Amino acid sequence: MTKSEKKLREEIFKKIVRFYKACHAPKEFIPGTTPVKYGGRVFDEKELVNLIDASLDFWLTSGRYAASFEKKLAEYLSIKYCMLTNSGSSANLLAVTALTSPQLGKRRLKAGDEVITTACGFPTTLNPIIQNNLTPVFVDVELGTYNIRADIIEKAVSKKTKAIFIPHTLGNPAAIDPIIKIARKYNLWFVEDNCDSLGSVYRNAYTGTFGDIATCSFYPPHHITMGEGGAVLTDSPLLKKIILSLRDWGRDCWCESGHDDTCHKRFSWKSGKLPRGYDHKYIYSHVGYNLRVTDMQAAIGLAQLDKLAAFTTARKKNFQYLYDIFKKYERYIVLPRHEAHAEPSWFGFPIFVKNSAQFTRDDMVRYLESKRITTRMLFGGNLTKQPAYMDARYRIAGALTNTDEVMNRLFWIGVYPGLTPHMLHYVEDTINNFFKHAMRAR
Repeated sequence: MTKSEKKLREEIFKKIVRFYKACHAPKEFIPGTTPVKYGGRVFDEKELVNLIDASLDFWLTSGRYAASFEKKLAEYLSIKYCMLTNSGSSANLLAVTALTSPQLGKRRLKAGDEVITTACGFPTTLNPIIQNNLTPVFVDVELGTYNIRADIIEKAVSKKTKAIFIPHTLGNPAAIDPIIKIARKYNLWFVEDNCDSLGSVYRNAYTGTFGDIATCSFYPPHHITMGEGGAVLTDSPLLKKIILSLRDWGRDCWCESGHDDTCHKRFSWKSGKLPRGYDHKYIYSHVGYNLRVTDMQAAIGLAQLDKLAAFTTARKKNFQYLYDIFKKYERYIVLPRHEAHAEPSWFGFPIFVKNSAQFTRDDMVRYLESKRITTRMLFGGNLTKQPAYMDARYRIAGALTNTDEVMNRLFWIGVYPGLTPHMLHYVEDTINNFFKHAMRAR
């Protein structure tokens, strides 16, 4: 970069900072008018400067910012490999599809093999199992943690079971110890859906570092954002190679964009039925996709990553604030809880309305929404009852009693770092007013 180009960029960046302060400065919170969101983007001028810096390069596809982000997140989590992709959903697809690779030999997952998971959650944990012609085996969840019941996973294992793929629900780490024990006992792959849990800790290590593969999402409501984006994590060099191949069109070549002959034998390979010496850049070892991320997205993510620790602290603080409010009303609701060895970086505050309460989940949701406090269900509820899966092939191990209870009685509200003290105080007043009216109606 020449001195004049560098100077021009610096002038642009100064104006971007001015633009941020003029156009993105925090707005006044007006109770009952300004929505209290469940999640959203929290950013400052640094994200805009990085975004413009990447756009001025006009590289457009993955580049220097993507490489920096992958390296930095891997170091943050203490895991060997981080591979960016265009969404958390794509990350889940890559994670499961990687386990079907012929390069895994006898441990390769084949059509009809079973994957233990939960029916209580987001569809894109389930979808790649079905999309790869595998059979999901559903295990019920615990009330309070809303994670898979680790105590009954072993009963779900059959001769066809080859993997366990579970989410850490709403940022709350699942019972990882018994899950790993079962996975090792039966030689099962263990995959963590960490999309809602970046920054959560279990036994002094980050979630997303326990499984053979783990996934992240950087959609705006998540712990950090790129707008759209996700990542796949692993410590395995072989799985890394397979995931990169699947993400990058299925190609066998591992050269970065804009680079040739990284292997120093580009025209010396013999693969499949291709002629010897066929260009390695056009040899395909997997039926893959193009699920790459742009450098502009990665540039935003890199600035966000510097804020992750502070975001995690804010989420924990906001969660505790809400917990202290709802603790007074424990006779009506089930308070969320976590494993003894877990330190959640909460994605949201779950509220489970007891059957004995004088009001329903819907009563409370409608009241909060009328006061501009946004609510969300626990994603798809019982996914086996969603229209998308009416004809899907699956097995239910035991019963999904608690999953149905969650579908009918649970909702959650936000704890994200964008919540201000004024917003939290308003939420507190609104909740107290709701329960005051509910108790009067007894």
